[in-house]
Amino acid sequence: MSSSPALSARGSRLAFLVVGLCWLAVLFDGLDMFIYGSVLPHLLETKTFGITPDQAGDLGSYATFGMLVGALTAGTVADRIGRKKLMVVCVIVFSLASAVCAIADSVAVFGLGRTLAGIGLGGLLPTAISMVSDYAPRGRGAIIIGLLMTAHHVGGILSAYVAKWLIDPVGWRAAFWVCVLPLLFAPVLAKFLPESLSFLVAKGRTEEAQELATRYDVELPAAKSGKAGAGDRWTNLANLFRGGEWVQTLLYWLASFGGLLLVYGVATWLPTLMRAEGYELGSALSFVVVFNLGGIVGMLVAGRAADRFGAPRISALWFALTAAGVFLLSVHMPMTVTMIVVFFAGLFLNSAQTMIYATVSIRSNAGTRATAVGWTSGMGRFGAVFGPWLGGQLLASGQGEWGFTAFAIAGLSSMVFIGIAALRSSKPTGEDDRKEELVAAH
Repeated sequence: MSSSPALSARGSRLAFLVVGLCWLAVLFDGLDMFIYGSVLPHLLETKTFGITPDQAGDLGSYATFGMLVGALTAGTVADRIGRKKLMVVCVIVFSLASAVCAIADSVAVFGLGRTLAGIGLGGLLPTAISMVSDYAPRGRGAIIIGLLMTAHHVGGILSAYVAKWLIDPVGWRAAFWVCVLPLLFAPVLAKFLPESLSFLVAKGRTEEAQELATRYDVELPAAKSGKAGAGDRWTNLANLFRGGEWVQTLLYWLASFGGLLLVYGVATWLPTLMRAEGYELGSALSFVVVFNLGGIVGMLVAGRAADRFGAPRISALWFALTAAGVFLLSVHMPMTVTMIVVFFAGLFLNSAQTMIYATVSIRSNAGTRATAVGWTSGMGRFGAVFGPWLGGQLLASGQGEWGFTAFAIAGLSSMVFIGIAALRSSKPTGEDDRKEELVAAH
């Protein structure tokens, strides 16, 4: 394949196009994900639909349950229709689901909208990561994925401003109508986003893939020797429990459960819990902005730190620092100090979970690595469903002050589980296919 300056320039332009389009799609994903938490304090204060804190927690879990369904089915659907088409479908689904929320006249209809939104949100992110991995410049895949992940937090920042600007003058429904606007982006995505090279190769459309790769000077993925059947997948899963491996596997699953409980619990309840601590609504929403700014920095820092000191150490340390920061949020401090704590909590929390996947990938055998990472991610998503529910139950029982403490305990548990797992198995494995399996875990 030619590497002339002209071709390299075209390859760079294609990479920027793909990354740019996927970045915008993930930004809209983050906006839709975080908007519920941003409007939730208003919904509770005005008793919209007669909503109670425990119902609010259930509604938060509906979206994360939808994400679980979307993430589990994304790979199968993408293999059938293509990654490009799946991304377009996901954008359409979560945009229309926001319209359902905007016109909802009951908790049941609103919950249906959040569940459907979760399906679209859960399917988009892993597909977008796969797309940018295909077209990333050689040797820049990890950096490009880190850059893409920042879009999710930019969407979280945007959700806070949408809520601050629209709720008082217009009403909470306007915030969800803003989340319908990505529907206008779907045709742009359909027109300008190229299909995944991996998909084209897997489908035997090698000439089409080769022509695209040559034209833009990108590397053509190698054809897989064969697709693992259901029997192979179940055999790989069984191998995770043979001998003493079952202990290691359960430790990874428990660490992932606690990590995603923490991530989605805090993402859903941060503004409401800060209101319960006595902060004004505007200040509580500002914390969402600062929290996601920390998440952006964390995504860019964690990978470099893990490369230098090892993913297991960074994962355990990150969870310990996250737990400390989240616990401190239960203490009413001066605004400046609180903002600093929220920033660092966001920095460590939003990348600690990714370090679990990196640890599992490093410590697993090559033959079962994809299964180990995939199931660790899947088990963790049950924590994502449980976290928003837990916050609602604490508030409903008048124990809202324990919300941050409960989430901090989840962080400490993940620190312990991933630390023990790393100490029990210290053999690093090769780099082959590691990036692909980490992509599938998100």
